[in-house]
This record gives sequence, structure tokens and C-alpha cells, in this order.
Amino acid sequence: MTPKKPIGLIVFVLVLLVAACASVQQKTSLEVQPILQKNYRPLIMAHYMPWYQTATISGVWGWHWTMDHFNPNLKDENGKQSIASHYYPLTGPYDSSDDDILEYQVMLMRISGIDGVIVDWYGMEDFWDYGTINKSTHKIFEHIEKAGLLFAITYEDQTIKHMQENGYSKVKDKYVYGQQVMKYLQENWFTKDAYLKTSDRPILLTFGNPPYFSSNSDWKTLFSVLDVQPVLINEDRTVGTIAASSYPWPPMYLSRDDGEVSHSELESYLNGSYRATAGSDYVIASAFPGFHDIYNEAGVGPSYGHLDFNDGETFEFTFQKALESHPDVIQVVTWNDYGEGTMVEPTLENGYKYLEIIQKIKKESIDGKFPYTQKDLTLPIQIYHLRKQYVGNTEVNAQLDSAVIAALAGRPDLAWKIIAQYPSQ
Repeated sequence: MTPKKPIGLIVFVLVLLVAACASVQQKTSLEVQPILQKNYRPLIMAHYMPWYQTATISGVWGWHWTMDHFNPNLKDENGKQSIASHYYPLTGPYDSSDDDILEYQVMLMRISGIDGVIVDWYGMEDFWDYGTINKSTHKIFEHIEKAGLLFAITYEDQTIKHMQENGYSKVKDKYVYGQQVMKYLQENWFTKDAYLKTSDRPILLTFGNPPYFSSNSDWKTLFSVLDVQPVLINEDRTVGTIAASSYPWPPMYLSRDDGEVSHSELESYLNGSYRATAGSDYVIASAFPGFHDIYNEAGVGPSYGHLDFNDGETFEFTFQKALESHPDVIQVVTWNDYGEGTMVEPTLENGYKYLEIIQKIKKESIDGKFPYTQKDLTLPIQIYHLRKQYVGNTEVNAQLDSAVIAALAGRPDLAWKIIAQYPSQ
């Protein structure tokens, strides 16, 4: 005979079930609050590369994983694929158009205290891999907006020179084409609420010192077709009076005969950079963990040199120098440039070290109410693996959708409860 269960136990179980249902309802009713640009300074924005392709997603391994030398189809005894980097992402090499990866990345950004991305952008043409990068840029911005984060563009205007020199038919006059690029930016991104702005003017960065368009008149001509003139920020030095200021970048040109950039050289460079922008209407500072490129090993060309990571000390030092400049934005250089080894995205070699540093600075120097912990940094990778494990399972993925919303809405505790139902393999 089966023994009868005590009435008290049955009531207790029913109470738990009701509470669980209420919890699920709470999770699904949460809303992701957008980062408000005027709420505090500085904003933390990660320089982001949307240029990776894998054979599984895109049908081919892109150049940035291979550099025409490495073969990601080959694995070592530990299962690591051969890629063009000294570092290996926790997810393995990925595709920049993979929605699961983009969800993982924007969750990590929000949980670490990063307020958005500044995407390295090559224009909108199907020349070389520019068109593919542009499509991935659109996708990351969609995920950024869902996560309530901000975004901006760093325009590589040297792309126009490359297209001209290679006889690309759509580029006949650099100014006419440059104006088309500006119109594209305005029509697609400049007017969006999530685009980085000051006084309702979009921020536009350029990469390259000097940029291809290197004079006041060049940029006046390009901006003349726009409804609102962007705030132009150049790399390392400003282009005339039309640019508001400039931002620093790892100064690898200072590398010595041994290929190293010394700490004193780095400090002197940053001091000079921030003196030059002091008092500017808009200041973008930069923080970077180090520099260790793969170019020589890949046969692409000589290495640019090495900036020692010092087990995170270089990142903390450059971040502190950035804070001392009282900037509007601190640009993290970079989120995911694996070829140059400047990434703060979690890797097998560094784990979550750099995101933990950002979290610490966020809480201590910027936002004392920041709701996330170091443990929460491991939440996105678990959701990512569950997405791959339960692909095609509508019920489980609906629950994972709720976990993502909870994480982005500042309730990681609820997200942890949801994914606890689904142990990863």
C-alpha cells in the first residue's frame, strides 16, 4: 500500500508551484531599459570588428580567421582549431552574422558595464569583404538596440582609395562617392535613438592617421549633403577645425628595436594625446589591454610590435589615464580584434579578466548601482551553449528568450533560475 502524503506537504508544493508561475510571469513582463546618453559620463564603448565568417554559417572561413595561412578545419590534440590569432575565444571561432553569438556578445557587454559598440566599418559596397562586413554591422546593431545599448561608426575612409585604385566602377569621383556614404549613414543609422550623439548630432569617428579625407574642405564637402553635420573625431590628430577632437590608439609605431613599446613611452603618448584634446567639446579616450599581433606568423607582413599586457595592469593603467581625462566616452580597444590580440572578449588564455576589470571600474567610478557580479559574466556563455544544444526546440528557446530579457533588464538572478532547468551537455 502506498503511504498517504501529508496534507501540509501537498499545500507546500502547491504554494511553490504558484510562486514559480508568478516568477515566470514576472520574467516575461520585464522590460530592457535603454542606456540614456545624458544620464552619466563617461560612457564605455567597445571598438568592435564585425568581420568574421565560418564555414558553418557563411559557407567559407573568412580571411580574419585564416589570413590565407591558418586552417580552422585543423584541430590540435585539445580540439582547438587553427586560427589567425595567439588567442582563442571561449566560444571557439565564430561568425559575425550568427544571431546566437551576437546575443552572447551584447549580453556580455551589458553585464560587464559596456554601454555599446563603435563598429569598424568599411562602407556598403560588395568590394572585397566590405559588403559582408556591412551586413554583419546591420545585424550587430539590431542586437545592440534590443539590448538597450548604444552604437556608433568608425569609418575607414581609406576604403574609397582602395576601390579607386582597383578600378571599382561605382567610385568615379571620391567626393561624390563620399557623399553617398554619408547619406547611407544618415538614412540607416545617424537618426536612430541608439546612435551615439551629442546635442542631437551623431558622433562619427575615422580610422587612419592621416585619414584619406585629410582636410577641412574634404569633410565640409562630404557633410554638405546631410541634414545634421556629425561631430567628427579622428584617430590621433584632428583634421582642421571641422573635427571636434581625436582619440588615442595603441601607439605601435613607438616600438623599439626589440619590438616593445615601453611603459614610459605609452604613458608619454597618452599624456600628450589627452593634453591635445583637453577642453574639446567632445572627448573620446581609449583603454587597451595590450597588443600582440599574428601578422608575422601568418606571412601577412612584419609585426607591428608588442605592448605587454602585464596580467591586466596595462588595461587598468590605460583605463585610469582615460578616466583622468574626464572624457565623454572611453573606447575599449578592442572587443574582438583577434589578429592584433587587443580583444577584451573572453578567451581561453585570459578568461573574463578584462571584463572583470571593467565591472570593477564601472561600480567604483561610474555607477554605484550597477547590478551585476563577476559570476554573472558566465551567464551568456551558458545561454549560448544551450541555444546550440536545443536548436529547433521552440519551448526551450522561448524560456531562453526570457532568460536573456531578464539578464539584460538587470535581473540576472531570474535568468539563472530559468537556465537551471536545462543542464548543458
